[in-house]
Amino acid sequence: MIFQALYSSAGASHQILKLLRSGEIEFVISVPVYEEYRDVLLRKESLKQFELSKQDLLKVLDFLVIAGVRIDVHFLMRPNLRDENDNMFVDLAFASGSRYIVTKNIRDFKIDNELEIGNFEVITPSDFMKRWREYHG
Repeated sequence: MIFQALYSSAGASHQILKLLRSGEIEFVISVPVYEEYRDVLLRKESLKQFELSKQDLLKVLDFLVIAGVRIDVHFLMRPNLRDENDNMFVDLAFASGSRYIVTKNIRDFKIDNELEIGNFEVITPSDFMKRWREYHG
């Protein structure tokens, strides 16, 4: 979601980032998730796609640390998702009691064609924004 939010200011992901920035929603982060964001966002290809400098992206990463609620994950669920790196998001959602994992890649969170891994839901940024608007008018 963070990648899409930086890539385009027209989409739901960017709107979610604005809600985070205004303090209207809460965002949880762990050290492994931060490191994953850092790795992906600072790649040369990402810098070109975003048309941002490395310094700009470091500021975004700093913002995520400041705005996010840090959660220390003391156990690993390891649901063995297709992409091993996605497991850390499930661990974080479970440890934090999050209601949602918001991602465009919901198919990567399927296990045996099911999305139910814990007490949270995996939804797209667009679906999250629809729910947000319904609840908050």
